[in-house]
Amino acid sequence: MAGRAQPSGPAPSGGAPGLLPLLLLLLSAAAIIPRGDGQNLVTEDVTVVEGDVATISCRVKNSDDSVIQLLNPNRQTIYFRDFRPLKDSRFQLVNFSNSELRVSLTNVSISDEGRYFCQLYTDPPQEIYTTITVLVPPRNLVIDIQKEIAVEGEEIELNCTAMASRPATTIRWFKGNKELTGKSEVEQWSDMYTVTSQLVLKVGREDDGVPVICLVDHPAVKDLQTQRYLEVMYKPQVRVSQNYPVQGLTREGEPLELTCAAFGKPQPTDMRWLRVDDEMPQHVVVSGSNLLISNLNKTDNGTYRCEASNAVGKSHADYMLFVYDTTATTEPAVHDSRAGEEGAIRSVDHAVVGGVVAVVVFAMLCLLIILGRYFARHKGTYFTHEAKGADDAADADTAIINAEGGQNNSEEKKEYFI
Repeated sequence: MAGRAQPSGPAPSGGAPGLLPLLLLLLSAAAIIPRGDGQNLVTEDVTVVEGDVATISCRVKNSDDSVIQLLNPNRQTIYFRDFRPLKDSRFQLVNFSNSELRVSLTNVSISDEGRYFCQLYTDPPQEIYTTITVLVPPRNLVIDIQKEIAVEGEEIELNCTAMASRPATTIRWFKGNKELTGKSEVEQWSDMYTVTSQLVLKVGREDDGVPVICLVDHPAVKDLQTQRYLEVMYKPQVRVSQNYPVQGLTREGEPLELTCAAFGKPQPTDMRWLRVDDEMPQHVVVSGSNLLISNLNKTDNGTYRCEASNAVGKSHADYMLFVYDTTATTEPAVHDSRAGEEGAIRSVDHAVVGGVVAVVVFAMLCLLIILGRYFARHKGTYFTHEAKGADDAADADTAIINAEGGQNNSEEKKEYFI
């Protein structure tokens, strides 16, 4: 008799019925733990300058009328919906709706920096944070200069200090419109930074009155700079000019008037005329910066020097005088007077230039004559067809002897070019 089929029962699971509740528990716990991204809440970090206003915005992408609240870094509630439990009146409600809670914080200070939390009371609850960063501009910007008054050629040291900033500042140097490179050091006090930049500068007379600028690069401030004007002392610059004759020759019997101009810092106080390597002629009249010779003669030829001095040093300029005949019409010498430290001032005379040109022309003529004589003495000889076969002869006589056919010397014809 056939047996009845028995209803099949559940197969042994090996403990599987106990695994499902544990999995559900873990999923529930993960949903309760707050997450910082991929949620319905949106906010942004805030950077603000100390003393300004920071605005914190907690926004809901898909609102379901859940409660929004804002907490400070100590997790104290600033706003619960539109109610402010915290007694800090610097926090003010800007906007409240089902999709946004926006709060402003006035007169921000360093102590306000940190994480602020937006919470959304959903199931499960959601949380996200925003960070407030506070920038502090430099409290003071000062340039210290090693020497208030410098002498040309000296090196001076300047220091620019930007105090108590956050973050540390970057200091740049300029002399006029030219950027220079300094050396910076940073000191940190608590959360604040002090930066000092050193600049070593060699000054010249052209730097007198030029501003040296210390400029700060910092995210909390724009165009913050300070400057000091350089004061440089330098020895005189001396120049001699010819007043009369204005452009003509300095001829015998005519007058000559020279003027000496000197500029320096401080302004030259001592100025004098002298004749180099000779005594000043008695008929020369010196009046302050002017030199006058009323009646030129050949004995006046020479170099006349104007010297000027101040507290820094002494300089001079020279004038080379050449007195021409009364009938002279050639170009005059060019008198070039410049300031010098020890006085090597050169003059350029057109006569010297003409002499150089004459020497060059003479040398070229001599070279042409020598070449002509050389080619004339080395001209070759030739023979007629009666003296054939003498191509390899060393001279004319040998060519005749070696001529084809053994003809006598008397029968051969020779021709020479001398």
